[in-house]
Amino acid sequence: MQFFSVEWLQELKRKSDLVSIASNYLRLEQKGRRFWACCPFHNEKTPSFSINAEDGIYYCFGCKESGDVIKFVEKMENIDFYDAVKLLADKAGMQVPELETSEEAGKKQKLKERLLEALSLAQKHYEENLYSKDAIEAQQYIKKRKFTRRELIDFKIGYSKDWTDIVDYLHQKGFSDYELVTAGICGKKNDRVFDVLAGRLVFPIFNAFNECIGFSARALQKTDFAKYKNTAETPVFQKGKVVFSINLLKKLKQQEGLDKIILVEGQMDVIAMHKGGFKNTVACMGTALTKDHIQELKRYSKNIVLCFDNDGAGEKATLRAIELFRGEGVDLKVASLHGGKDADEVLNNLGSEELEKMIDNAEPYMNFLISYYKKQYDLSKPEEKGKFVKAILAEIKKLELDIEREPYLDIVRDLTLIPIEVLRRDLGGKIKVEEPKKEKEEIKSVEGGNSKAVEFILSSLLHHKDFVNNQIDYYKLLDGYERYLKIIELNMPLSSLYDLEGTSEDKLLLNMINYNFSLYENVEEKYFNECVWMIAEEKLKRQQSKLNSEYKNCDDLNERAEIAKELGKIARDLKNKNLEVFYVG
Repeated sequence: MQFFSVEWLQELKRKSDLVSIASNYLRLEQKGRRFWACCPFHNEKTPSFSINAEDGIYYCFGCKESGDVIKFVEKMENIDFYDAVKLLADKAGMQVPELETSEEAGKKQKLKERLLEALSLAQKHYEENLYSKDAIEAQQYIKKRKFTRRELIDFKIGYSKDWTDIVDYLHQKGFSDYELVTAGICGKKNDRVFDVLAGRLVFPIFNAFNECIGFSARALQKTDFAKYKNTAETPVFQKGKVVFSINLLKKLKQQEGLDKIILVEGQMDVIAMHKGGFKNTVACMGTALTKDHIQELKRYSKNIVLCFDNDGAGEKATLRAIELFRGEGVDLKVASLHGGKDADEVLNNLGSEELEKMIDNAEPYMNFLISYYKKQYDLSKPEEKGKFVKAILAEIKKLELDIEREPYLDIVRDLTLIPIEVLRRDLGGKIKVEEPKKEKEEIKSVEGGNSKAVEFILSSLLHHKDFVNNQIDYYKLLDGYERYLKIIELNMPLSSLYDLEGTSEDKLLLNMINYNFSLYENVEEKYFNECVWMIAEEKLKRQQSKLNSEYKNCDDLNERAEIAKELGKIARDLKNKNLEVFYVG
């Protein structure tokens, strides 16, 4: 567990304006005292993501996601708390204090920092090597691929001379064999470390913070080993999460904006696409697309164009990608390439303008699936037609909304001449438009009080509302909610409540922090008093029921008289809506 002082975190948040930070990722619109945007954490067309600039917190009325500026950076950058704090501190010009950490956590953090330092030095050394007299073979390959100075600078392409050059260099910089091997720069055999990328053209891999976390390298001669070699899994490099060129994509979005992302198969395609002017292109790192890749991409744009190779393997990769992207709230399209087996070849054969047309004409993924299955079956044969319909209806059924399915049923009808009613029946019933669900605000009674009423009272106390009745002892009224009352007594800024342990999992506390008082505009005080009485009445009635039971089972006349006296008082309190029993003192 890692801890910063509350005072230091409050200072960091004061210097890290949430609206300013969020505007780097979202298009914000101010309405009254709040800023609004379409939520980056779920798919929506009407903005429900709200920023309370005064308190430095955000809340989505759709998916209920909430937090402060640190949590926002964590989510948007897909990083942990410490890295989010470090990023904000760097922007604010604040020195990150030494952490109070467990010994094990401290060691892990220090190792991570050492590995990143070693990787950064290795990247710069490889880059310098490319311009040395020993790199003739690498330089010839670059000329063959027609890389310009721009690509060399943007992608920081380098060269590994031999098995020992990088080892000697990093030893001189004070790094141990263990650190070199753990960073993935070197391997070890017979107690000797060696450069795993020896004799190859080196492509550094950067994360979204422009930190070098690994390498991919291409052999320059025929070899019994793989043509491309990637860094092995390390504490800072996991292939299933890494997107090649994500640092350049992030820079592009911040400087020019980003309307869509083009996803290709390999890093050479990415470099070729950048050279051709398609700087919004990225690729996965030597592994199949994963959900982690998708989450990374969605932070920058929800418009994705798949531009995989024009061959059987490319088709299979496209089918798998479509399945993974389903339900992720993205607008997914597929570009149909011709004039080459991949984007690089298309650029060389037809040029940028033709490739741009193919990308602009990319079709929705369902159209791709229909075309794909159409190629698999001969629709002139009844049995083949049946298989086609079965396959494509299975895909249509996966669409989230019924109304989305209708256009594709029309396409299938036109292809097969099967009546639309039959297709609808086989799909599973009549197509219908789903009515949006309306959230009801009516009060629902629960054991121990009313959940909506308790939430409103606690939220009003937390936000220091003027209509709060200060005569009431809320520890008496809301027994079982002592934790929340103690948090309220801390009188902390709302954004600091996110620093309390367990806040992110505490639904009630999150609802209190982000309570939407506009639901009760102009009737807040009346509703507050109704909530207080509702809970008080329930407690009084439970006490009344308990005393009635004691009265029936009591044989002592004096005790029965005392119980009857208490019952009479409760009856009067209930009749007159008297709250004195819950007053302070």
